[in-house]
Amino acid sequence: QVQLVESGGGLVQAGGSLRLSCAASGVIVWLNNMGWYRQAPGKQRELVAMITSSDHAQYTESVMGRFTISRDNAKNTVYLQMNSLKPEDTAVYYCNSNIYALRNQHWGQGTQVTVSS
Repeated sequence: QVQLVESGGGLVQAGGSLRLSCAASGVIVWLNNMGWYRQAPGKQRELVAMITSSDHAQYTESVMGRFTISRDNAKNTVYLQMNSLKPEDTAVYYCNSNIYALRNQHWGQGTQVTVSS
């Protein structure tokens, strides 16, 4: 059974940093393309960053240079380091494999990130 548990969100001032974690079970993070997604109020969920099974990282343009995705294979966990946060980064952040995301399956509860101006 696939379970994805996100943590690390919180309230931070603009310019601050947060590190999100996604503990995975039922899916092997280093064998899958794993992504961090976010959904702001009134908006659709969007892909923010992805790390491929070959360890290639991709980012949406709005977070490039500020966010870093990584994973710990031994812990089967994916991370998102977020620096220089902006109010427009405020959203609920989720992780998922891209295959399950496309099927709209196995979303976790997400972790709320709120950036105050």
